[in-house]
Amino acid sequence: MGNTANKSFGWVGLSLAIVLTVLVVPQPAHAGCGDYPGPAVDWTGCLKERLILNGTDLTASNFEGAFLSGTGFKGALLAGSNMQRSELVRTSFAGADLTGANFEKSLASRSDFSEAKLQGARFVKAEFLRVSFVGADLTDADLNSGDFYRNDFSDAQMSGANLHDAILPRTDFTGAKMDGANLAGAFLLRTRFEAVDLSGVVGLEQTQLDLACGDAATILPAGLTAPAHWPCPAE
Repeated sequence: MGNTANKSFGWVGLSLAIVLTVLVVPQPAHAGCGDYPGPAVDWTGCLKERLILNGTDLTASNFEGAFLSGTGFKGALLAGSNMQRSELVRTSFAGADLTGANFEKSLASRSDFSEAKLQGARFVKAEFLRVSFVGADLTDADLNSGDFYRNDFSDAQMSGANLHDAILPRTDFTGAKMDGANLAGAFLLRTRFEAVDLSGVVGLEQTQLDLACGDAATILPAGLTAPAHWPCPAE
C-alpha cells in the first residue's frame, strides 16, 4: 500500500514538474496575423489574400510562407521584406519599393511587378509563371536557378543581374538593359532578346543563343553569331 502511494505521488510529482517546465521554458514566438499592417510587421505563414495594401509602409516586414494571392501592394514600401516561400498568385507589386526584398523559393503566377524597384532583390529558386516585370529595376538582383517561364522583362533594368542556371523559356527581354548580367547556364528556349545589347553579358554561349530569339537590333558578345532562324515569328 505504502509503495503504491509513493509511486502515485512520484508520478504526480513528475507530471507537475513537466507542466512547470513547459510553463517556464520560453515558447517560440508566433506571427501576429492579426497585427495591423505597418513597418516590420510579422505575418509569417499568415493568410493575407485579396487585401488592399496599396501605398502601405511595410518596410522590413516578414511574409515568409504567407498566402498573399490577389493582394494589392501597388506603390507599397517593402524594402528589405522577407517573402521567402510566399504564394503570390495575381498579386500586384506594380511600382512598389522592393529594394533588397527576398523572394527565395516563392511561387507566383500572373503577378505584376511592373515599374517596381527590385535592386538587389533575391529570387533564388523562385517559380514564377507569366509574371510581368515590365520596366522594373532589377539591378544586381539574384535570380539564380529560378524558373521564370513566359515572364516579361521587357524594358527592365537588368544590369548586373544574376541569371545563372535560370530557366527562361519564352521569356521576353525586349529592350531590357543587360550590361553585366550573368547568363551562364541559363535555359533560353525561345527567349526573346529583340533590341537588346548583349555585348556586356557574362557566360552566354553559342549553344544557348541558338535556342533564343533576336533581331537585327540585337547586339551580340564578341565571338557569337546570330542564328539563321532570327528573327523568330511572333507568338
